[in-house]
Amino acid sequence: MSLVPSLTELAWALEPGALAGRTRFCTEPPEMAARVPAFGGTKDPDVAAIAALRPDLVIANREENRREDVEALEACGLRVMVTVIDSVEEALAAIAEIGRALGREAEAAALAAGVREVLAEPLPVGPVRVFVPIWRTPLLGLGGRTYGSSMLEAAGAVNVLAGRERYPQVTLEEVAALRPELVLLPDEPYRFREEHAAEFASIAPARLVDGKLLWWYGPRMAASLRELRRLLAGARA
Repeated sequence: MSLVPSLTELAWALEPGALAGRTRFCTEPPEMAARVPAFGGTKDPDVAAIAALRPDLVIANREENRREDVEALEACGLRVMVTVIDSVEEALAAIAEIGRALGREAEAAALAAGVREVLAEPLPVGPVRVFVPIWRTPLLGLGGRTYGSSMLEAAGAVNVLAGRERYPQVTLEEVAALRPELVLLPDEPYRFREEHAAEFASIAPARLVDGKLLWWYGPRMAASLRELRRLLAGARA
């Protein structure tokens, strides 16, 4: 049972037959969502139904899921793996850990090797200063000690809020003073749209991006790094 959308995708990629349950937000890949039943959401899982399912393992995440739900599942006698993923390296470690739990060490190692291959590739351009808003009102940005910030750095960016708390509240004036060269507008957790790009036009060129590039760890990491590098190269074109 997985309570984390990106780790549900990972479990399916490693061993589809092992996945007995998911949350209603676990919708990737579509063929998985069509076959695996949902048991509540990431913040409100159906603890009683999950306990009745009696999974051998429940996969959770410290940021995605609530402590009280994890504790309730554990009180039902279930084994819960709580992942902590605030960097690319921690994501790779989680892939290995989940691979071991599913008996798919070789498949997990192959996924991690693909990511490390991309990490070893030369960067297409020098460091590009980037700002990523994650909420609009109030304006919150992607700060340091987060997986998204680590992905930016691995792609060759400088996160202008890397020295701040994880998701600081900022003003447009504060952001402008940090001199970003590119603003990336993800579609999650806040769904930024084309009309929002104009709000940041006075600061730097703004590009709409798939939020999964920055938030989803697992089988899409290598492709996400390559897409982020393409976006950064475009900022210097």
